[in-house]
Amino acid sequence: MSFSQELRQEANYIFEACYNHLFVKGIAEGKLGKEQLIHYVKQDFEYLNAIVQTYALGISKATNREEMAMFNTSISFVLNSELHPHNNFCQIADVKYEDLQGHHLAPAAQHYTRHMLNVGRSGSVEEIIAVTLPCPYIYAYIGDRIMEDYKPNRSHPFYDWISFYGGKEHERLNFSLKRFDQLAEQAPEKERNKMKEHFMLSCQLEYMFFDMAYKLEDWPVQKEASAVAE
Repeated sequence: MSFSQELRQEANYIFEACYNHLFVKGIAEGKLGKEQLIHYVKQDFEYLNAIVQTYALGISKATNREEMAMFNTSISFVLNSELHPHNNFCQIADVKYEDLQGHHLAPAAQHYTRHMLNVGRSGSVEEIIAVTLPCPYIYAYIGDRIMEDYKPNRSHPFYDWISFYGGKEHERLNFSLKRFDQLAEQAPEKERNKMKEHFMLSCQLEYMFFDMAYKLEDWPVQKEASAVAE
């Protein structure tokens, strides 16, 4: 069993929890509210900016062109392809994508982006792959499961989102998995432990991200509320 398979097996309970989360169920059943879609896109736009920056830090630490190409492929995927599922949500919410960009991060999203960027700045190439791997891993799993369990057609409001992650996400995932396992084979136990720690925390944060979007999570103390209290 490869290292990525070991981690996938150990994190299965989190993958299952993500798939069974009410936000993901709302996607599968086409029943998410407008504000939930908007909140998700606002936060995910900033999250994707952070993961691109983390991939870029990976390029700066890469020791060969294979690793550079892997990170570059992931950057290109996010910048050029991952706009598509966002636009699907915006279309259903009847808002302009451009109007949902540049907003402040909610607590869960801030935790996740800081986690990735901190590992990107201080960690190795192996650690950077580990911290960013759960995103495509979980989304590909969710897309596949929804396609299998619900068999949506083009009349489904979120068909574009579902079919995207049940198809194109595998391009980024498979490329990263291959290099991840190659590096893990050569890594000492201490390094593999770090890779596992980053991977598992990112899996938990993926769940928290869905929860944040579903509950419209924001910071508990807002300026307006604070002013009233005074």
